[in-house]
Amino acid sequence: MQIEYRKEYSNHLGRDMEYKVYGHRGKPVLAFPTSFGRFWQWEDLGMIGSVEWFINNGDIQVWTVDGLDAETTKSDSWDMMGRIRRYDAYMGYIRDELLPNVLNWSRWANDGFEHKAMVTGASMGAFHAANFFFHQPWQLDSLVAMSGAYSTDSLFGNYKPDEVAAYSPLNYLQGTFVDDRWLAYQRCKIVLACGQGDWEEPMLTETKLLGDLLRRRDIPVWEDLWGHDQHHDWPLWRAQFPYFLSKLLWS
Repeated sequence: MQIEYRKEYSNHLGRDMEYKVYGHRGKPVLAFPTSFGRFWQWEDLGMIGSVEWFINNGDIQVWTVDGLDAETTKSDSWDMMGRIRRYDAYMGYIRDELLPNVLNWSRWANDGFEHKAMVTGASMGAFHAANFFFHQPWQLDSLVAMSGAYSTDSLFGNYKPDEVAAYSPLNYLQGTFVDDRWLAYQRCKIVLACGQGDWEEPMLTETKLLGDLLRRRDIPVWEDLWGHDQHHDWPLWRAQFPYFLSKLLWS
């Protein structure tokens, strides 16, 4: 398997950001880590290994994104507005700096073919992936969110000014966007998955709420709830992600 480590300065964040790329060609996949996770987490905890066949076959290239939870959503700072503004800068880094690099590199690796990207993550990574997808669907075509919470309630409590609500999918997806992102959602593949075992609340409840919200708005969604023996942990996500890839890549 071809593996590359990269470090690039982010103007949005005012610091270097690191990531890794797995694979030589194929559909670009942006993978967000869980709480406080770093860019190496997906490799260390077996997620890359779980999709090694797809990578070696040239079906996907996986870009493991670095997390910034300690400065944003999971920061212990009293300054909640500062935290959400830092999170907005993090999303800006992904949107304006990392994603263009991903798509340019993908175009080169795939002999000029322009893939749209998939975004994915588990637990806190699903929250990040969902936020990025719903804010930036035009250059994306699929979301695989596993065991995620989709409100800011557990992060900011009842503090929900517009800046916070803008990153709380269960809030902002009830509104009306002035651009064409609703049309973009219609052509995308959206997977919301969750187990029903230990430690899967409030993620299970919020997965159901988000699925219901999307269906009410005529946005196609595949809501897939796994068994009561499937717990909020890596063995579940290592089983889920290759399963969903096998269904999405050629459908």
